[in-house]
Amino acid sequence: MLKKARLPLFFFHLIFVCLICNFAVGQSFPFSQDPEENFEDSRSFFENVKAVPLNKEIQISWDLNMKTLEEVAGQGQARSVAIAYFPGKTDNGWEIVKGIELQDTSFLLSDLKEGVDYIYRVGLEIDDQIFWSQSHEAKTRSPWGIFNFLVLVGSLALFLYGMIIMSDGLQQAGGSKLRNILGSLTSNPFKGVLTGFGITTLVQSSSVTTVMTVSFVNAGILTLAQSTGVIMGSNIGTTVTAWIVDYFGFKANIGPYTLVLLTIGLPLYLINSLRLKGLGSAIIGFALLFMGLEFLKNAVPEVGPDSGVVQLFVSLNGIPYINTILFVIFGTLLTLIIQSSSATIALTMTLMVSGVIPFEVGAAMVLGENIGTTITAGVASTVGNVYAKRAARIHMLFNVFGVVWFLLIFPYAIDAIEYMTIHLAGGSPVINPALYGSTGLAILHTTFNVTNVLILIWFVPTLVRIAEITVKSHGEEDEKFHLEYIGKGQNLAPNLSILEVKKELAKFGKLTSRMSGFTRDLLLMEEDKNHQKQMMERMRKYEEITDRLEVEVAEYLNRISIKGVNQKLAVRISGMNRISSNLERIGDIFYQISKNLEKISMDRVNFSDHQKARLLELLDLIDEAFSIMVTNLEKHSETVTIDEAAEIEDRINTKRDEIRHEYYEHVGEADSESIEVGLLYSSIVGSLERIGDHIINVTEGVMGKV
Repeated sequence: MLKKARLPLFFFHLIFVCLICNFAVGQSFPFSQDPEENFEDSRSFFENVKAVPLNKEIQISWDLNMKTLEEVAGQGQARSVAIAYFPGKTDNGWEIVKGIELQDTSFLLSDLKEGVDYIYRVGLEIDDQIFWSQSHEAKTRSPWGIFNFLVLVGSLALFLYGMIIMSDGLQQAGGSKLRNILGSLTSNPFKGVLTGFGITTLVQSSSVTTVMTVSFVNAGILTLAQSTGVIMGSNIGTTVTAWIVDYFGFKANIGPYTLVLLTIGLPLYLINSLRLKGLGSAIIGFALLFMGLEFLKNAVPEVGPDSGVVQLFVSLNGIPYINTILFVIFGTLLTLIIQSSSATIALTMTLMVSGVIPFEVGAAMVLGENIGTTITAGVASTVGNVYAKRAARIHMLFNVFGVVWFLLIFPYAIDAIEYMTIHLAGGSPVINPALYGSTGLAILHTTFNVTNVLILIWFVPTLVRIAEITVKSHGEEDEKFHLEYIGKGQNLAPNLSILEVKKELAKFGKLTSRMSGFTRDLLLMEEDKNHQKQMMERMRKYEEITDRLEVEVAEYLNRISIKGVNQKLAVRISGMNRISSNLERIGDIFYQISKNLEKISMDRVNFSDHQKARLLELLDLIDEAFSIMVTNLEKHSETVTIDEAAEIEDRINTKRDEIRHEYYEHVGEADSESIEVGLLYSSIVGSLERIGDHIINVTEGVMGKV
């Protein structure tokens, strides 16, 4: 093992060796008729010598260096190209193929062994001599099996993980600005579309944009109509990913630079700055994404035009419309499995470039992938509130309607996409999907979403009405437990997540304040046993809800803290934990009061009318304190003051002292039964005063006091 002190020297040596090897790879050496015999003439006749490994075959390609060829034109006649090859670990000698036309730039070596490394050289026949290039190596593919399938899945997983890391990093780097952008640039649907497009382009995830949008609807920053424009824009923004994958994954060779990106991204990620850490994470994710894509391209099985898979697609492709719908469904299911439309589109592009599927099939799958991503959002929204469900429904309606009208004109749309691809990229994706198919799919994806937005943006109110009709609200009194504003599926930047926790705590505060009303009902209706039983059940249910809410909020705040927060956010998180803990304690105390009232009823004794009146006076003050507390929970923390909360807390303490003084004055006059009731009475008074203490603690938590 290398010692740490030697690591810099080791890396220097490694870089030096790589540079020497790279220099050597870039050179060519001429060889005579015998490929093993070297010549002093080192002029290079060949450039860009490459090989594509196939099953029992190797496709070798090259470019002739015309400048070097012209230099030797007077010394002899270049007649043809030759290729020499042999299995790398054998001594069978070179096999030579001669007579390849000068205008040819590729040749297919056939009848080779599976999974074997072959050494090959390309030669130029000049008169009676052959001038050979340097040696190159290529390995034929092994039969495709379970191992190759696992490599394919792993490659896709690496691509998807890179996408997630990049999206999270971009969001963390710019998260503090995104709320202001969403809040200020959505005054009409057109601005909403531009905002959704811009944010999705920045964070490279339409799902993140949709989650953020729904969260802001919940928080009251956006209306559902405004969110519709943002969702439409996010659909256009996600098409940028297809262009990035098309260019960097299939047009430009970014593979050699991924390690350089990791070298840049890792130091940034290790810096103790939230913004730089996010930027470093984004760069690392970008590198991992294209590493995964490179592995994916190599992992997809090579199939010939006569293979069963290709023939299946070709046969289905001959059934008008029915086959297209089948592939739309297939694309939808594939997206549901992978849980990322970007990853599914990258896989579709790879399959098409590898010759597995024709362009029409890839186009239908991309349409299905647009539906699949909305179903994923719909499933995620099932644990959310009514706004989340309505936003997800609008997203689904938008994409499903788009796919329906696109399918009606599918043959004409494919012709239009082919026409645009020919003029933009220089070739037909239908005739030559291996070269132009990925660009064609990127054009189709963008054209589909842009056109769909231009059609449906005029029907935003209609989409909102349909969503409201099809997704019913259970109202504020719906007591089924769920976190309405935060959830495990959301993955927002810390400063955005805090906004959602704030809204959840405001709901938590309103929920605990209802328990005061239940206590009042129990106090006034001691004789109605059925009503008392119902109130006790509601008290028990609410106490369980407060317990679960405290745990869920604490876990969510912990997940925010793990991402890394600055001092200001750390103070706010501590304050929110204090709020949640005090609200849970309020629920416990109210439940204990209800048990005391139940005990009085079971013992068939009652408070006196005067005692009831005094408890109601104290409950009235508690309700006032709750009103101030809920208002403070809904305010911006910097605008909250302690004055009102402190004033009502003083009044509660004064009322408690007054009631207790009055009680102690008459305790000596009571009989044994009255003493037992009096003790419970005094206990409830003390419990209500403690509720007042917890209420003012909540306001202090809002202000950031811990």
